[in-house]
Amino acid sequence: MSVTVDANILLYATDTSSERHDRAGQLLRELIAGPRLLYVFWPVIMAFLRISTHPSVFARPLAPAQARDNVSSLLDQPLVRTTGEAPGFWQEFERVAATHVVRGNLVTDAHVAALMRQ
Repeated sequence: MSVTVDANILLYATDTSSERHDRAGQLLRELIAGPRLLYVFWPVIMAFLRISTHPSVFARPLAPAQARDNVSSLLDQPLVRTTGEAPGFWQEFERVAATHVVRGNLVTDAHVAALMRQ
């Protein structure tokens, strides 16, 4: 069995000013330690990079190089894997879209949800 996280966990684990920082950091450390594989989808990684470096989101955003270093450190962990769309992805995306209004910013969320379901 494996597990996955969304961008919010990565963001809270990084944002020391967040009231959710400690819990997200602890969760991420536990998931990285195993015994299950931790899958991080590419859209989640890109969302982390986009949001963590955005000056309109954080008073003190990460420098792009620091954000990339954080991702590299995560991906270097022995039980962390990345994955993308497998055959049948579009059908899974359509199932997600059929039960939710998917437009605008929610397209990325539906993309990640369909990847998680795969």
